[in-house]
Amino acid sequence: MSRDHLSSAERSADSAEAPFLELLARGATADAYEQPVLLARAEGLPDGRVAALEQAKLLALRVRTEIEGRRRREAELSALFETAHDLAGLRDLDAVLRAIVQRARSLLGTDIAYLSLNDAARGDTYMRVTEGSVAARFQQLRLGMGEGLGGLVAQTARPYVTDDYFKDDRFQHTRTIDAGVQDEGLVAILGVPLMIGPQVIGVLFAADRRARVFDREQIALLGSFAALAAAAIDSANALTETRSALDRLGRANEIIRDRSAVIERASDVHDRLAELVLRGGGVHDVAAAVSEVLDGTVEFTEPGGTPSMAVEAARADGHAVRHGDDWVAAVAAGGELLGALVLRGHPGLDPVDQRTLERAAMVTSLLLLARRSASEAEQRVRGELLDDLLDTRDRDPGLLRERAARLHADLDGPHVVLAARLDVVAADAGQEAGARRRLWSAASHLAATRHGLAAARDGGTVLLLPLGPGDTATTLARRTAKELGTAVQEAVTVGASAPLDRLATYPEAVAAAYTEGQRCLEALCLLGRAGDGAAAEDFGFLGLLLAGDRDISGFVGRTIGGVVDYDERRGTDLLRTLDAYFASGMSPARTKDALHVHVNTVAQRLERVGRLLGEDWQSPARILEIQLALRLHRLSSHGPR
Repeated sequence: MSRDHLSSAERSADSAEAPFLELLARGATADAYEQPVLLARAEGLPDGRVAALEQAKLLALRVRTEIEGRRRREAELSALFETAHDLAGLRDLDAVLRAIVQRARSLLGTDIAYLSLNDAARGDTYMRVTEGSVAARFQQLRLGMGEGLGGLVAQTARPYVTDDYFKDDRFQHTRTIDAGVQDEGLVAILGVPLMIGPQVIGVLFAADRRARVFDREQIALLGSFAALAAAAIDSANALTETRSALDRLGRANEIIRDRSAVIERASDVHDRLAELVLRGGGVHDVAAAVSEVLDGTVEFTEPGGTPSMAVEAARADGHAVRHGDDWVAAVAAGGELLGALVLRGHPGLDPVDQRTLERAAMVTSLLLLARRSASEAEQRVRGELLDDLLDTRDRDPGLLRERAARLHADLDGPHVVLAARLDVVAADAGQEAGARRRLWSAASHLAATRHGLAAARDGGTVLLLPLGPGDTATTLARRTAKELGTAVQEAVTVGASAPLDRLATYPEAVAAAYTEGQRCLEALCLLGRAGDGAAAEDFGFLGLLLAGDRDISGFVGRTIGGVVDYDERRGTDLLRTLDAYFASGMSPARTKDALHVHVNTVAQRLERVGRLLGEDWQSPARILEIQLALRLHRLSSHGPR
């Protein structure tokens, strides 16, 4: 039929639909669809024309709603597909759960989303992942079973939603939960169960800081994400069990291979020990070689480092003896006991491996006797040079360099002074003196291998070690504590100075650095960190007191430098928000009153602070340092108030 033959009513309907088709094409808002009708009435068009426009408007709005629904469902399906893809390639459970919570928050358009898991051992539930949360107390909540909205979801295995949490009496309110929810400023909360089979293992939540009604589609969507989260947890548990089974099978295969090659190892150990002696290997080289051959851990212990009954039995019998799950072979020469070789955690030692351990003990005794004289002479020389540097008796740079060069040390490079002390309570003065000698011997050996110096002083040992590429005073202190502790089989605590340069020219710096190292050592002991190593920079604000120089700007920069730089670059108020947050008892709800802003503004700023300072910025230790850094920054910027 031609256009000319269309009825006037049909032509009117076609022309009425035209403006609404244009609005659909450009994705206009719902309010814009009222404009053609209002304009027709304003122009006084016939009632039939206005009615046609009204009908076309309703039809267009239904089409628009359908299009938006399809787009929303497409986005939801895309997010669910991406989550399923993450689950298929599961490597990091936490990363998958974070992605699920982030996508749920984004699609539902909520202020916050979070996931809690049940702890069967403690009989409660705890926060596992949060997205959008800024209140420390809320993030650390642990809920008893059956408490709060989450407890109701876990108890009934059904979704629950509340549009006003504090006015809802369907679930059990507790002071702890309510305080956390109030700190976060939450009002509307939706929770769906995480289920593996019939068992509820946790709850997935979406929440807003304003009143809101969650529709059926949104509840179903969050339920789909919860199903994927439960599947991720179930897959991770299955993967862990599979890996454990594979590890057990691998260990069984290793035992089978070991039994078939025991005779070959006995021949191999003879060749290795002979090679060690010929190329000048040491006691610990022998222990390492035998450890590899016996597929265990072999350690050399000084006299008194192993139960005396076991060592005396091995010495009298001339063979290795079993002591608990260990095997002990005495290292002796003539009538002198030099120590013992101990094979740890190897109760089922066969005769061939037993003879291997005994042969290694004999080689060890020969090496100790041969090296004792040379070692004692070198240790004395190294100790004398370090004593002279500490007491600044020799101030001639040329002579100091010459003495250091004979010991393969370079005093012009960067060095760190380390104060080391044993953390052991001896039964008597003789045992204490023996422990100190072992520490000094181990420190001297370490200094010789690292081209440094060592000396006994103040009941402990002081070392001067070069700072290698990529090393810091902290890493050197920790490595030294570990190596000395392994050598003497006792906990050794090490405090480090800041790096020093050109010691031959400025020998007086060594004594000041040793004092700083002693302060760090004492701080470690007072903090219950015996057996560890650290420098002044590791103690946060305490480092200001321990270091020789008070590096206030360095402390502020390390602690809140990222926030300071961000404010300066962007002109933001993150520092002022942090001050108000701490002054308000870390409550976003009270902080927004102090700053006269919306609680969501506070939440957004604190989220930015969390990204700049790290996830643990609200831990007790970090909070103390951050508040002190804020105070120091304020004083250094504006002067005392």
